[in-house]
Amino acid sequence: MAKVIIEVNALVKKELIGRMVLSEAGHDKGDLYIIIGEYSKDSVLLVNGSTKTTKKPKLKKFKHLSLTDVLDEEIQKSIHEKDKNLDLIIKRFLKLNGNVKEG
Repeated sequence: MAKVIIEVNALVKKELIGRMVLSEAGHDKGDLYIIIGEYSKDSVLLVNGSTKTTKKPKLKKFKHLSLTDVLDEEIQKSIHEKDKNLDLIIKRFLKLNGNVKEG
């Protein structure tokens, strides 16, 4: 699947939540995550449904991420509604759309 890298500055907050990203630095380099929230102007909260859950998300700076063009409406809706099954939904989505570490 081809992934298009998108400029962070061109996105508004609404377009970040639910977007799939690829870690480009750190021990998790190459792992896929979903953005569930914005922490500051240069960092976001990430989950993968298994090792990083909604109760304990990963904090990562934009400069260490590659944003993809993958944005799922079901995940976006679940994030905004604070769905109790969000981790499971994200884990399944990432398994279908790429590789994720098992935990």
